[in-house]
Amino acid sequence: MEIKTVDTDFRQEFDKTAAHPLQSWSWGEFREKLGQKVIRLGKFTGGKLIEGIQISIHQIPRTKWTIGYCPRGIMLDKEWIDAVKSEVKKYNCIFVKFEPNIQVHKGLTLEFQGQALSDLGLKSGKSLFTPFSFQLDLTKSEDELMATMRPKTRYNIRLAEKKGIVVKEDNSDEAFEAFQKLTEETTSRQRFYAHGRKYRQLMWKTMKSAGIAHLLVARLPQQLTTNNQQPVLSAWILFFFNGIGYYPYGASSSENRELMASNLVAWRALLMAKKSGCKMFDFWGSLGPEPDIKDQWYGFHRFKEGYGGKLVEFVGTWDLVLNQPIYTIYNLADKIRWTLLRTNLLAGG
Repeated sequence: MEIKTVDTDFRQEFDKTAAHPLQSWSWGEFREKLGQKVIRLGKFTGGKLIEGIQISIHQIPRTKWTIGYCPRGIMLDKEWIDAVKSEVKKYNCIFVKFEPNIQVHKGLTLEFQGQALSDLGLKSGKSLFTPFSFQLDLTKSEDELMATMRPKTRYNIRLAEKKGIVVKEDNSDEAFEAFQKLTEETTSRQRFYAHGRKYRQLMWKTMKSAGIAHLLVARLPQQLTTNNQQPVLSAWILFFFNGIGYYPYGASSSENRELMASNLVAWRALLMAKKSGCKMFDFWGSLGPEPDIKDQWYGFHRFKEGYGGKLVEFVGTWDLVLNQPIYTIYNLADKIRWTLLRTNLLAGG
């Protein structure tokens, strides 16, 4: 058994072992289009790829240093750690951030599982990907799925249907531009940071071409419009990958919110994922079991919670530190930077 870099001949096998879309070969191609180096390592036995990891390398501006990032990858062991160290040292990497797609198992505490990572020399780090998410079993019937929802969520879905909200998959350039505009509106209204237009455009084109990304849009019904145009009220990008549906990106209009278009989009997203063969739907992040109602993400958490999914916890964020002095300086600078950004955001800047 050996660990070595993976070339394109093993692309399909690499994707089959990937536990999440952010570990897919196509996601790596997207990161490369952004100008980042992408490392793909695989564990082989008898010439067969049995598991792999993908790490993107991010340059720290105006320095020679870089950071590695491995979101939603496999559980690590000493063999993997040694292989990663050997590979990333070529890029002046000060640390690699791992966020394994491994849930805290029933009967095992997070501390127990975290100790296994700590024993490998990893340190608990700042999260980029939320350690919690809602996951919904799609093997249930439509009636069973509806029955697991909160009454208010069911009511909102029925209301949107009664009002004639039109929800369809639309992967056209025009629909994606509507999504772009709604995203900009939503981030301004909710006061949070989001990736820019170029990022979303490259991500969409790459993941759509791979057959992973789909755009689901809700439009105002013809009878409620004052002209012949049906404006987009809500738009979601969905990922379908290895039998699981995901909701990574969504946006909504501030107009006609009383029609509950987003609730209907969510329901149709579940049905679309189920029809495509997905056995589970992951809502791509949430707050924890005791959410703070003052948290800026509380509204999103409550919305997702309404669909009856199970709240799951992952083992968290772990940094493989390769240069402790620079790592310490980087974390301090990052903390100051985000304090200034949040202050500016709250001030309306």
